[in-house]
Amino acid sequence: MITLNDLRLSFGGKPLFTGVSFSLSKGERVALVGRNGAGKSTLMKIISENVEADSGEVWCQPGITYAIVAQEPDLSGFDTVLDYASDGLEADYMAEAELMEFGVEASADPSTLSGGQQRRAALAKAFAQDPDVLLLDEPTNHLDVPMIEALEARLKGFNGVVLLVSHDRRFLENVSTNTLWLRQGKVLKSPEGYVKFDEWAEQIEVEEERQMRRMTTQLKDEQHWLARGVTGRRKRNQGRLAKLKQMRVQHAEMRSALQDRKNTADLSVSSGDSMSKKVIEAKDLSKTFDTPKGPLVIAKDLSLRILRGDRIGIIGPNGAGKTTLVRLLLGEIEPDSGSVRQSKTLQVTYQDQTRDTLNPTDTVWEALAPGGGDSIMVQGNQRHVAAYAKDFLFKPEQLRQPVGALSGGERNRLALAIGLAQSSNLLVMDEPTNDLDMQTLELLEDMLLNYDGTLILVSHDRAFLDSTVTSCLCPVGDGRWVVTAGGWSDAQDQLKHFRKDEATAQKAEKTKTDNAQRPKPKTKLSFKDEHRQKEINDLIPKLQAEIKTLEEKLGDPDFYSRDPDSFAKASARTGAAREELDMIEMEWLEIEEKREALAGG
Repeated sequence: MITLNDLRLSFGGKPLFTGVSFSLSKGERVALVGRNGAGKSTLMKIISENVEADSGEVWCQPGITYAIVAQEPDLSGFDTVLDYASDGLEADYMAEAELMEFGVEASADPSTLSGGQQRRAALAKAFAQDPDVLLLDEPTNHLDVPMIEALEARLKGFNGVVLLVSHDRRFLENVSTNTLWLRQGKVLKSPEGYVKFDEWAEQIEVEEERQMRRMTTQLKDEQHWLARGVTGRRKRNQGRLAKLKQMRVQHAEMRSALQDRKNTADLSVSSGDSMSKKVIEAKDLSKTFDTPKGPLVIAKDLSLRILRGDRIGIIGPNGAGKTTLVRLLLGEIEPDSGSVRQSKTLQVTYQDQTRDTLNPTDTVWEALAPGGGDSIMVQGNQRHVAAYAKDFLFKPEQLRQPVGALSGGERNRLALAIGLAQSSNLLVMDEPTNDLDMQTLELLEDMLLNYDGTLILVSHDRAFLDSTVTSCLCPVGDGRWVVTAGGWSDAQDQLKHFRKDEATAQKAEKTKTDNAQRPKPKTKLSFKDEHRQKEINDLIPKLQAEIKTLEEKLGDPDFYSRDPDSFAKASARTGAAREELDMIEMEWLEIEEKREALAGG
């Protein structure tokens, strides 16, 4: 459906794409991976014809339609979410249906939406267009796990082309059928999904290292030839000389590509001074907010003890109150009842998900050293700004760029650099993986594993949680939270058992309550039944005697000829008496069965 051939593009004299070529076919769900700033978002804009390359060709099947979900959706200028989602559509019923599917109020004011609601609205708008090509740039940012899983299901059922940029490895593994690797201005395509990416990339790099060793040997020979003097400059050798120059360029590019993946950012954070074992202790903590939709219970009688070295992941759907709970524990919000005690030596580094501390007009240098100068205090030690920025994979030429010109992932990396320069013994991170490239994500994981302080992590990134935390704090409804051991995957297994046990306990409690409310069962017959049974006991022998007397009369062979009317009356009475006897005997048996049942109960 789409073919790109030898695309080239430069920004400010710096080459971004030096020959990008690949094709996308119907049914492919392609993960586009690469370093922050490599040009992933720009490549999507070229495909959707929002940016024009300097040279090269972009061919698209005639008549195909695109829908793009940008890294930062812009809902400004619309009165309602429905106006935004239906913009450009002939009818708005599709947009309304998709908004309902993604759980967003169609009549809501876009300016009041949270980050997660904006993302869901953008996804609803994209699916409402029923496009042939879906271009999704960080679609899982701010989404909770249930919504991510719902999006996975939608994408697996999508019949066109999907091109994905995401930091969420589990999401890419579950969805992608192919992988595009953007590196050093070119693109390599894997025939398999992201789940096999590391294995595939390693094979490529092993082969490139072999080629580089051969090229290094060849370059030495050519350098020796050139060094012999004038023969290397004769006209007939100019072709060989040009080939040598080209070989030098290729060698430098290959070495840079290999080094690019092997670069290790020195993401490290000090745990600060020593502190007591108890970091935070909450007792009977309760907090409720009044909202237009009714009371929102964040915590109810929550008691929690966080100890030094704990690595806690706070998980749950959007709206569960994860960020608010963190602010309660840090003392930034007053509880309705209960108490929070913190260690006297607590030093907190808190990175929220908004990254609002970054000024887009500041340069990277100014953001790292707002007080001026060429040095920055990093965990109590003085570091040169350029050296510290290099630890976070920023190149020297980027230091004078404005923050607003950075990609979303680079801004996130800069926020990490600023936050992690602070000395702390409690590190609180709210959605730190948003917009990070895979390499920085892995480096951040390594940093957190080496951090010897206490970690509180709010995240929807399942693979990241599995790699970094040792316990999870999970909402189970009505402001109640439970602690589970292990990462996200472990939490899901334990929550299944918890919900099963809770359902069993609730059922038992209901049965107990019902039994308590139910009238105490009788153990003997009612007075009415007792009285009736006594009546029947007296009546049965009388009826039996009457029937016997009537049968004896009817047995007289002369009775009929002597008195036909009396014979007829006696005969009728005998039948009626027998029926009456049968009925009261049955009634007696029913009462007796009732007596036995009550006695048994």
